Amino acid sequence: MTQENQNSSPEQENPAVDPVAESAAETPAVKTPEQEIAELNQKVSELQDNFLRAKAEGENIRRRAVEDIAKAHKFAIESFAEHLVPVTDSLYAALSTDAGDAKAFKEGLEITLKQLLSAFEKGRMTEINPALGDKFDPHHHQAIASVPSEQESNTVVSVLQRGYTVADRILRPALVTVSAPK
Repeated sequence: MTQENQNSSPEQENPAVDPVAESAAETPAVKTPEQEIAELNQKVSELQDNFLRAKAEGENIRRRAVEDIAKAHKFAIESFAEHLVPVTDSLYAALSTDAGDAKAFKEGLEITLKQLLSAFEKGRMTEINPALGDKFDPHHHQAIASVPSEQESNTVVSVLQRGYTVADRILRPALVTVSAPK
């Protein structure tokens, strides 16, 4: 062996960690009860803050939902009304003309009626107009009177007023006269 090797100690070749420092780093520092209480109070404050924020957010969501529902109710008819405006324009135009021709006036009314029925269709509103001889349906018809007739009992004899549905819900039943046995 050379002198260099002899002078070097094993500690220099393999520097070891100080065992006392190593054990101190592994064990957590002992906290005083005051420190633990302070940490727990801080956690409680954070949790209370988070709770209050979540509660406020829930209230905001609820308030916005109530406002949205109110707006939906208030403006639900808006799209249907937009479809009715051209019908109104046509009726005003018909009233403002001094046309003496009854045939032209009738054609204008028929066109306006088509516009109205188109607006009804766009608004999911359908007409209930039973044909003569149809079976009386109490869900869609309201019998005003029954008259003796050659037809089968409880069939539609005449339609006094058409009915309407909105999205498959009865808005107004058709007013009909039904047949009664002779």
